[in-house]
Amino acid sequence: MDEKALLKAAEEAALNSYSPYSRFRVGAAILLEDGSIITGTNVENRSFGLTNCAERSALFTAISSGRKDFAALAVACPDAREPVSPCGACRQALSEFTSGDFPVYYKGSADKVVRTTMGELLPADSLHDLKTREP
Repeated sequence: MDEKALLKAAEEAALNSYSPYSRFRVGAAILLEDGSIITGTNVENRSFGLTNCAERSALFTAISSGRKDFAALAVACPDAREPVSPCGACRQALSEFTSGDFPVYYKGSADKVVRTTMGELLPADSLHDLKTREP
């Protein structure tokens, strides 16, 4: 699976967004080790605190399906010209199941793609460090 195909899956997922309040569609696509893709989109609520981001929607769908073998993530925001990175809550949720070298790609409506890693997005991941320590 190449980066372009993963970003295309994220763009297609954004079309299913439920975002009547912000009108800001977001799609995410998680590549699994076997080459399959699980997608998610943002789902808003009148009470914004109950809104769920696309990245966490995809992550929670994967976990609910028994999958934790993540290979990469792509995020697409067709309503933003510039690339929009995962928010802090999504970074934290993703870091629970990925390593620092986990690839993350994100883009807006233009062709510019940012290529980074979870370690670059969440450099001081002290909770992840605690998870790996011996008691």
